[in-house]
Amino acid sequence: MVGLIITWLVTAVSFLIISRLPIGVEIDGFGKALITAAVFGILNALLLPILTFFTLPFIIITIGLFFFVLNSIIFGLSAAIVPGFRLRYGFWSALLGSIALAIINSILLRLIAPLT
Repeated sequence: MVGLIITWLVTAVSFLIISRLPIGVEIDGFGKALITAAVFGILNALLLPILTFFTLPFIIITIGLFFFVLNSIIFGLSAAIVPGFRLRYGFWSALLGSIALAIINSILLRLIAPLT
């Protein structure tokens, strides 16, 4: 349970960092980042397996690169659901934001792992 809370907080911090990058992702504050991280995690847990099942041929043909598009879709849905989380350039902000989220989240979780 503690690991889930730490991952949630790290993801919220990652969203705040991403909002400072010039890629068109805007978040109003830390509270909205916490809500966005929760919504993104829930959508990721619920929708990603379903989307993966239906797009499996595309995933196989592109050797897994289509996962970037699936993550962008979930990123965009999170922006549509959470007020205060906006994508200035639409799909391209979602694509760049999802890639940045994966990279920043990995780095932060790697830095925190020795502490837990």
